[in-house]
Amino acid sequence: MFVKIHRGENDVLLAACDEDLVGRTFREGPAKLDVSELFYKGEAVERAVLVERMKSASIMNLVGTEVVAIAIDEGYASEEDVIVIDGVKHVQVVLL
Repeated sequence: MFVKIHRGENDVLLAACDEDLVGRTFREGPAKLDVSELFYKGEAVERAVLVERMKSASIMNLVGTEVVAIAIDEGYASEEDVIVIDGVKHVQVVLL
């Protein structure tokens, strides 16, 4: 999976996606999910590294079955938070 950190003035945004989804666009009805290389393709990591990066994020944008499952397993999201666009799982997390 790929993980990329985007730092703002007050936030740390973690973008992560399953490796096979990067560079692809998914559409379903009016919904569009663009898994752009610029936004998502950072370092290729294993689960332990993703979990560690999640600890420092204030916002997460997560795409794909594996990445979303990790967020759920780690308590950052629940199945009810997940949307599916053209068969691809997506969840956004904001930590206050």
